Amino acid sequence: MEFRILGPLEVRADDGASLVPPRRKQRVLLGLLLLHAGQPLQVERIADELWGERPPSSAMANLQSYISGLRRMLGHDRISTHRGRYTLQVGGGELDARVFVDLLGQGQTALRSGDHSAARHALARGLALWRGRPLEDLPELHGPETTRLEDLKLAAVEDAVESQLGLGRHLEAAVDLRELVQRHPLRERLWGQYMLALYRSGRQAEALERYREVSALLGAELGIDPGPELRRLHQAILAHDPGLDPPRAPAATASTGNSATGSPAAPPTVPPPTAHPPAAAEGPGHAGPAAPDGPGEVPTDGHTPAAAPAGDPDPDILAGSRPQLPVPAQLPLDIADFTGREEQVARLTRAVRRRDDPDRPQTVVVSAVAGMGGVGKTALVIHVAHRLVDAFPDGQLYADLHGQGDAPSDPGEILGRFLRALGVSGSAVPDSLEERAALYRSRLAGRRVLVVLDNASAERQVRPLLPGAPECAVLVTSRNQLTGLEGAALLDLDVFEPSQAVELLTRIVGAERVAAEPLAAAEIAELCGCVPLAVRIAGARLAGKRQWSLAHLAAMLRDERRRLDELAAGDLGVRASFSLSYRRLSEPARRTFRLLGLLEAPDFASWVVAALLDVPLAEAEAHVDTLVDARFLTIVGVDATGRLRYRMHDLIRLYAWELTQADDDPAERAAATERALGAWLWLAERAAEYVPGPCYAVMHGDAPRYPLPTSVATEMLHDPMRWMDAERAALVAAARQACALRLDELAWDLAGCLEKYCDVRGLYDEWQHTHEQAIRLCREVGNRRGEAVLLRGLLEVTTWTSPRQSSGAAMVTLHDRGQQLLEIFSEVGERRGMADALISCAWGLVAQGDREEALLFAERALHLAEGADYLGGQARAHHIMAIALADSDPHQSIAYLREALKFGELLGNRRFQATALQFLGAVYFSAGYVDTAHDYLSRSLTMAHALQDRYLEAFSLLYLARVFAERGDQRAMPTAEAVLALSREGNFGHHLADALALLGELHLAEGDTAAAVARLEESVDVWRSRGWLIFLARTLRSLGEAHVAAGDPHRAHRAWQEAHELFTRLGDTAAADEVTELLEAHSLFKGPLRLPTL
Repeated sequence: MEFRILGPLEVRADDGASLVPPRRKQRVLLGLLLLHAGQPLQVERIADELWGERPPSSAMANLQSYISGLRRMLGHDRISTHRGRYTLQVGGGELDARVFVDLLGQGQTALRSGDHSAARHALARGLALWRGRPLEDLPELHGPETTRLEDLKLAAVEDAVESQLGLGRHLEAAVDLRELVQRHPLRERLWGQYMLALYRSGRQAEALERYREVSALLGAELGIDPGPELRRLHQAILAHDPGLDPPRAPAATASTGNSATGSPAAPPTVPPPTAHPPAAAEGPGHAGPAAPDGPGEVPTDGHTPAAAPAGDPDPDILAGSRPQLPVPAQLPLDIADFTGREEQVARLTRAVRRRDDPDRPQTVVVSAVAGMGGVGKTALVIHVAHRLVDAFPDGQLYADLHGQGDAPSDPGEILGRFLRALGVSGSAVPDSLEERAALYRSRLAGRRVLVVLDNASAERQVRPLLPGAPECAVLVTSRNQLTGLEGAALLDLDVFEPSQAVELLTRIVGAERVAAEPLAAAEIAELCGCVPLAVRIAGARLAGKRQWSLAHLAAMLRDERRRLDELAAGDLGVRASFSLSYRRLSEPARRTFRLLGLLEAPDFASWVVAALLDVPLAEAEAHVDTLVDARFLTIVGVDATGRLRYRMHDLIRLYAWELTQADDDPAERAAATERALGAWLWLAERAAEYVPGPCYAVMHGDAPRYPLPTSVATEMLHDPMRWMDAERAALVAAARQACALRLDELAWDLAGCLEKYCDVRGLYDEWQHTHEQAIRLCREVGNRRGEAVLLRGLLEVTTWTSPRQSSGAAMVTLHDRGQQLLEIFSEVGERRGMADALISCAWGLVAQGDREEALLFAERALHLAEGADYLGGQARAHHIMAIALADSDPHQSIAYLREALKFGELLGNRRFQATALQFLGAVYFSAGYVDTAHDYLSRSLTMAHALQDRYLEAFSLLYLARVFAERGDQRAMPTAEAVLALSREGNFGHHLADALALLGELHLAEGDTAAAVARLEESVDVWRSRGWLIFLARTLRSLGEAHVAAGDPHRAHRAWQEAHELFTRLGDTAAADEVTELLEAHSLFKGPLRLPTL
C-alpha cells in the first residue's frame, strides 16, 4: 500500500486502486495519523484537530465511526488503539515522507563522503516525491509537522545544489540559484552557493553584486548583517582566493570528461559555501558635471536620484537575459486503474519509436486513435504518452480540442497556448494562424517533444498543430477516423473484450468482491456492453455502495426499463449509462448535476457550485463530493489558491445540459447561470483592484453580483494574481458565455476585469478577443457605457503591443478612436472616461506633431480629472503634457513628470512610477545631463525588472544604450541589440523602431554602412506604421547620411527630401535648415523642396 502526503493526500492499494476516504473529516483524520505515523495520538488531540474548541456532542461517536471506516478501507491491523490513543502503522517504503527523509539522509551521507554523483541521485529521487505542499488539500493540518517537512525539502534543495557544484556544474547551478534566492531570499546558504557558482563561472563582478544585494536585503528585512560564513566568502572572492577554485579531478578517462575542452567531468567536492564575509564598500558612481538649477534651466537638485543607485544596473538586466527555454509537462494524470489494451499500447508505442529508425522518412510521426464516445481513447493515449515521457526530454504538450462540441477549439488559440508554454511571450504570439503555425514549427525544430491532441473534430483542426520536426511525435484522438490526415498511422478503438471489462470492474471494486461473485461480474460487464465508460460508472456505484452485492446491481440492470440496451449504439448508450447513475442520486445532487451543465468553464472550484445553487459552501461541497463519487465530476488538481478544481467530461456536461433543459424551469436556469457569472465578477473586480497596470479609472456596471462569505473571499484573494491565475480560463469562458447569452452588463464587466491581469501576464490575445466580442454585444444592444470602457482597454492593447499595422498608422488610429471614445463617454456623462479619451487623443496629436493641440487636449483632461478627483487621470495628463514639451521646454517637461511621479506614488502604482522615472531619464538625456539621466534610467530599469515588465524594461535599456553611446561606452551596441530582441519578441513597435534607428547610427559611426542602411531602412518602415512623424523625420535624416556613406547619393537625396518635408510640416525650421545644409554640402540641393500635400 502507498501513502502520499507530500502534496494532496493520496492512498493507493497494492493493485493501484485509489483509497482516499470520501468524507472530508475522515481525510483530515487519515492525514493527521499519517503525519504522526507510528506515534500514538490522544483522542483529545484528534478531536481538537477535527472540530477545534467546540466539538459536537457526537464527536467521540463520529471519531469511532471514522476510525472504523479507515480500518475497513486500510485493513484492521493498520490502526491500533491503546489507552485512548490511536496509532497508524506504515511499513518501510509505504509513506512518501519517510522515503523522502531516508533519501535525504543518504544524499547527505554521500555528500559528506565526497560522492557527489550518488548524493545528487539520492536527492533528486527524494525531491521527485514532492507534488506540492504537504497535505495541500487539507489546510487545517498545516502546522509544525508540515513546516518541518517543508524545511527538510529546502535543505534537500540546498544539498542538491551542493552536489551540482561538486560535480562542476556551475553554470547549471547558477541558473537554478537565480530563481531559488528569489523564492527564499533570507536563506544565506543559497546566496553563498549562488555567489560561488557565479565566481566559478567566471562572473566575479556578478558574485560581488549578489553579496551587496543580500546585504541590503538582510539589513532592510531583519536589521542584521550577513553571517560570518557569507562574509568570509565575500572576502575570498575579492581576493581571488585559490581555495574557491574547483580542485583538479583525476585525469578523465575515455568515457568521462569533456574531450573538446579537456575539462574534468566532475571536480572533487568543494565544502558548502559557509561564506558571508564583510561587505566591501561600493565604488563611486560615475561622476559627471553638476547640472545647473537656475531659472529656465533643467533642475537636478533633490530630485536627482540621491537615493538612486549611481552605479550601473545588473548586467543580467542590461543583457536582456531570459530564462532557459521551458520544458512543458502538460500531460494529464495517467489513470491508475488503466486496464487492457496491451496490443494497442504496443502498437502506438512502436509507431512513436519508429522516429528513431534511420531508414524511415524524415517526417513527424503521427498516430490517430478513433472510436465512439466513452470507448477510452483519451485514457489509452494518455497512458501511452506517460510511458514515452523519457523519450521526449524537451517536453510534452497537451490540448483538448473539444471536437465533439458545438464550438470546437480554434487551432489558432491552441497554438497561442502552445507557444506560451514553449517560452514565447504573450505579445510575441503572431496574429494569423499561418504565422503562429510557422513559429510553432520553428520552436519545435531540433527538439524532442510529444504533442497530444485530444478530441479532434476533423483533419483541418489538427493540421496546423502538427510539428515539422521529425524528432517530435503526435498522438491524436477523435470520434471520426481521420483518414485525410496525411501519413498518419490510424487505429480504431473498439469496446473491451469481456475479460477486459471484468478486469476493469475488478480494479475499481476490488478483487475480493469480484472473486466472490464472478458470474455476476461477468453479467454486469455484458449488460454494460463492455463499454469502458459504462463499466467504470457501474464500478463506481458498487465502490460507493459497499453494502451492495454485485448480483444486486446485475438484477437492477436485467430489468429492461433500466438495462443499458443502447450501450452498443455509441453516444446514445453512453447517455443511458449516465442515466443509470443519475437516477440513483438524491434530488439535491441531481439538481446540482443538471445546473452544472449550464457552465462553460473548463474547470471550477466548489465556491462556483455554491453560487450556482445559492447554497452555503459546505452544502455545495457535499453535493460535489457526491458527484465525484458517482464519477460525474473529476478532480483535476489543486489550484494556485489551494482549492480543489473539478471538471465535467464534455459528454457528461452535454447530458447534464439536456437534463436541465428538460427538467428545470427557464427562469431557474437563467438565475443559476447569472449567480455563477455574478460570483466570478464579484471576485474578479476585487482581485483586479490590486493588480498593477495603467492608471485608468476603474469603472463597473450594474450586473448583479453574487457575494461570497467574507472568510472565503479573503482566503482566496490573499494573493490576487494567484487567484487570477487559477481562474483565468474560467473567467475568459465566463465572459464569452455572458456574450453568448446576451448578458451585456456581465459580459463587459467580466472582460474589463481581465484587462490589467492580461497586461501583466502578456495575454494580449485573450485581452483583445474578449474585448472585441463584448464590444460587439454592447453595440448590438446599445450599451454605450460598456462599449466605451472596453474600447478604452482595446485601444491600449492594439496601440502598444500589436504587430505592425499595415492598414494605417497606429498613432493616427489612436487619435481617431480616441475621438470616438470621447463622444461615447460624453454621451453617458462619465467625466473620468472623458479624461482618458482626451489623453488618448493627445498621444495621437503629439505623434502627428501637433503639440499645441495636444497640450489643449491634455489640459482639458487634467481639468476633468481634477474635478472628478481622479488621481490616475491627473497622473496621465501630466505625463502626456511632459512628452508634448520634451523637445521645446525640457524644464517644464521635467516639472510635469515630477508631478506625474507624485501621483503614481499616491496611487501606489509602481508600474506608473517606473514609467515616470524612465521618461525623466529620457528628458534629462535629451537636455544634455547624461549622468543624471543614467541614474533615473537605472532606477526605472530595476523597478521594471522587479515587475517583470518587458515593455518598461525595453524603454529603459534603450535610453541607457544612448547614454552608453554618448559616453563612448562599448556597452552601447549590445544593449541596443538586447532592446531589439525584446521588442521583436514582444511586438513593441515603438521600441523596435527606436532600437533599429539607434543601431543604424552606431553602425554608421563604426563605418559599417551596409548594416547601418539595413537597420535604418527597417526603422523607417516601422515608424511609418506607427505614424510618429518626428521620429520618422529624424530617422530619414540619419538614413540619408548612411546612403551618402555607402556611395548612393540618389537615395540619400530622396531620404533627405522627405525628412525636410516632414520637419517643415512639423514646424521645426531649424531641423529643416540642417537638412538643406546637408543637401547643399553634398551637391544634392535642387532648388526649393516641395512640401507634402496635406
